[in-house]
Amino acid sequence: MKHSEKTIGTKKIFKGKIINLRVDNVLLENGNTSTREIVEHNGGVAILAINKNGNVFLVKQFRKPFEKELIELPAGKLESGEKPEECAIRELEEEIGYKANKIEKLNSIYTSPGFSNEIIHIFLALDLQKTKIHRDENEFMDVIEISLEEAKKMIDTGQIHDAKTIIGILSFLLKN
Repeated sequence: MKHSEKTIGTKKIFKGKIINLRVDNVLLENGNTSTREIVEHNGGVAILAINKNGNVFLVKQFRKPFEKELIELPAGKLESGEKPEECAIRELEEEIGYKANKIEKLNSIYTSPGFSNEIIHIFLALDLQKTKIHRDENEFMDVIEISLEEAKKMIDTGQIHDAKTIIGILSFLLKN
């Protein structure tokens, strides 16, 4: 059986630089109505960059919603009309100062499908060339270079909590 809901009304609540919030009134399969609070987001990318030594690059940065530093794959949001692969190439250089001569998509994930339309596209970047970091003026992070085995241990021991990072690393390890 295929399930669906029909939108019968939409109210825009907030329009921001990163997210928008809307409330949809929906008609359910059983004839009842309900509301859905939806966070709209352009989506983003995350990049699993692996150098010739087999090491992966991660970034450590403060994340306000959790009031602590998190360890993550280099990542960023899609600009309006930007293709995910273009965003991945741009973000890789901005955040860790590398260009990839080979980039391929690992997968795409729905981050919080219960309330957001955000999709993160995860890329594998190989054959890296050192360039220069070009971070936004309000971005502060440290670059970490570790082995894939160490990254897996950090997932296993709870040092890495970020979903896109966990999925990116484990997806690669499962395929290789």
